[in-house]
Amino acid sequence: MIINTQEQDSSTLYKVISQTIIPRPIAWVVTELNGVVNIAPFSYFTALSSKPATCIISIGHKSDGEAKDTLRNIRESKKCTICMTEFENLELMHKSAKELPSNISEADELNIETKTIIKEYPPMITDSPVAFVCSFNQEIEIGGKTIPLILNIEQIYLRDDITDDNLNISYNPIARAAKGYAKLCEEIFMERV
Repeated sequence: MIINTQEQDSSTLYKVISQTIIPRPIAWVVTELNGVVNIAPFSYFTALSSKPATCIISIGHKSDGEAKDTLRNIRESKKCTICMTEFENLELMHKSAKELPSNISEADELNIETKTIIKEYPPMITDSPVAFVCSFNQEIEIGGKTIPLILNIEQIYLRDDITDDNLNISYNPIARAAKGYAKLCEEIFMERV
């Protein structure tokens, strides 16, 4: 079967792409605007470059067609904190995907504990093993309903128990895998070529 992307609607393409490009890391993106902390999970997220330290996140729209709070908040504040999640927070992360009015904080609604690690930036999820404190770099217009944002990674938080003195990092992140989630904890090591 060959699927011509130009001939398919967005829901069909999402279904095919999200079930074939797997696993995709899933992270909570924390934004803050007018004192409201917004927390939302995104799986269209990945590293873009290490020098300059950048990542990319693609954000869709709400069911009513309006920009998601995360997109609106990053556009206005130019900041976000991206928090990796582990299995222990899978249920909370999944629940935080529910659309809430923009004046309601997922942190308050779902009792998600946060802490500020860098002044002037949104807080991080307290239990996250890794957090990327980011500033807005640019928005990419690709047409359609999804808006890719390139973010500068300004600071990286690593929980003490996941790294050693040589910055060898080991933790159990969650990824999106087709219709569900997957633990990414088994590493396969190969000799360098």
